[in-house]
Amino acid sequence: MQARPVAKQLEFVEPEQFSFKDDGVFQNSVLPVLLYRQAFMTEAGDRASVVEQRFAENDWTNSWRNGVYSFAHYHSTTHEVLGVYGGTATLRLGGKHGKNVEVHAGDVIVIPAGEAHQNIGSSADFAVVGAYPDGREWDLLRGLPGERPQADHNIATLPIPDYDPIYGPQGPLRQAWKSVRAGSK
Repeated sequence: MQARPVAKQLEFVEPEQFSFKDDGVFQNSVLPVLLYRQAFMTEAGDRASVVEQRFAENDWTNSWRNGVYSFAHYHSTTHEVLGVYGGTATLRLGGKHGKNVEVHAGDVIVIPAGEAHQNIGSSADFAVVGAYPDGREWDLLRGLPGERPQADHNIATLPIPDYDPIYGPQGPLRQAWKSVRAGSK
């Protein structure tokens, strides 16, 4: 019987937060992007399984393994988490006038619905596990004319997830996102 990979979580990692305003093409989000640097360390050979397992324990499921699209896109039907298990990449967040953020193996990034993101350059071994709160189904929107009315409605009705994808119900996601939502009302 093969041993199951075990995540070695480092001490609590306070996420960096990034916010971007509506740029007329992408709504972006009032909720901040959360970037947990070096949130995972593993000695297991199958790092992707370790990340998937942690996300699933915290009800972020419907997972997949791949990279990040090289074109700007967003999701209106769900928030998304990306756990980097290989390589490095530069992700552009917030659309054309957003911010470039470098991510490395071990990093986890939570992208709220509506937030534009894209891969603008990566190492050959760059790979992520993506997942969604409550296993929600995702859509793929590119900022095209006509998307906004329905996308804006979808995003406005999405709940804040019950669990942080790394730290569960006591993690920083709920506190960070609830405080922003309360302040925007």
